[in-house]
Order: sequence, then C-alpha cells, then structure tokens
Amino acid sequence: MVEPKRRDSTEEGFCPLGTCDGSGWLLDEQNSATECGCRQTRVNKARTRNMGTGIPRRFMRDASFDRNPVRDMNPVIRRDAQRFCREIDANLDAGRGRWFFGDIGTGKTLLAMLISKAALEAGRSVAVYSVPRLLAEIKETYDTDSERSYMDLFDRLCSVDLLHLDDLGAEKRTEWVLEQLYSIINERWQDERSVIVTTNLPHDELRDQIGARTVSRLMEICGEPIPLMGGDLRMTYRPPQDDSAAA
Repeated sequence: MVEPKRRDSTEEGFCPLGTCDGSGWLLDEQNSATECGCRQTRVNKARTRNMGTGIPRRFMRDASFDRNPVRDMNPVIRRDAQRFCREIDANLDAGRGRWFFGDIGTGKTLLAMLISKAALEAGRSVAVYSVPRLLAEIKETYDTDSERSYMDLFDRLCSVDLLHLDDLGAEKRTEWVLEQLYSIINERWQDERSVIVTTNLPHDELRDQIGARTVSRLMEICGEPIPLMGGDLRMTYRPPQDDSAAA
C-alpha cells in the first residue's frame, strides 16, 4: 500500500492549523490582516532553506529513536536525547543545547541529527554545518564576487533557532579559526540561542584545539559533554533489507 504524500506546512494553499487559506494571514470582515499561527513556521523553514544547510537526506529518512543503531545505544544517553526532543520548544526558547563526544561511529552525529530533526519538525529554524564546511563558507564571503556578505552569513548563523556544528575540532587550528568560532558561539550565548555540537575530542583536547573561551561558552549553553563510547556502529550494524529483497 502506498502511503499518501505528507503535506508540508509551507506548501501553498495548506495551513497545518486549519485556520487560514495557506497564505499565513487571516482576514477579518473589514479585510484587516493578522498573522496566522502557521506563519512563523513558514518563515523559519524558509530561513533554513535559504541557509542551504538543512538536515542531510540520509538522516531525515532513516534516523529514528525506534530503529537501530539508536535503539541499542546507552539507554541513559538515548533517553536524555529523547527527552530533549520532546521538550524541543522549551529547550530552544531557553537557549539550551547538547554536546556529544566520542570516537568515530559511536552515534554522536545520529543523536545530534535527531535533535535537529525534532526542531525542524516543530517549525523552528535550523542550520546544520560540519565545521570545516562552515569555515569554508565564511572564507567565500571574502571574495569580491561573493553573493553573500560576511555580515549576512554571520547574522544568519547567530539568529537561527538551532545551530548544529558537526565535527568540531576537525579544523586546522589557526588564530583566524579561533576568532571565527568564538565570535559565533559567544554571540549565540549572549542571545541565549541553542547550539548542538559533536566532536571526537574530549573536553581538554577540544579546549586546546578551539580555545578555552569558546569551550567555556559551550559549557554554559550545552552543559557537560555527553560521552558516547564503544565500537564503530557503522561496522557492527547494517540496515535491514526492504521487504522485497528479504522475501
């Protein structure tokens, strides 16, 4: 049986609340317009699309707390991430985040993507970056023919509801890198905006890599780093075959 296509709340002519005509506005008898509750969701999703940094298709399609390898992770850590997702609006409104660290393949990116996915599904704006890619995009703004200015990119990075930084510490350490990372994290800390971080480095090594000031700000946003230990889940887990292949 083919499931009907799920309509997105940003589709023209569709209001997820059932209160407007899909435009995001309500007209009264005097033709005065007021915002529908769905409008902010549309604005946030458009902001995420314009950043060009949404959640990768693999994670949007496959990541779930109810499926392996997430289901077999440390239950304390898994339940904490689930609770964070259930309370996503309150967490983002309070500027709370999470910081996952562990070896390659331990599931830290999966858990972080599940949180970003929950935020996106709640209608919040999300920007997902690997740190090397983020730094490359910042450098591109220095080109005279760049379509985006540095301040435009900086403002977007600092204003989205959730900034997801993957592979923090994988970048080459330079004074310029330290300055960029601190500027972004500090601005988000000042504005009480959430950050999700994944890294292969424990606290002390990350501090040496990105600077004590930046790590201090991350601690205030995210709390203590959450360790994910064990072998590479990508080597021990294989997705199940679909029904036709398994038959």
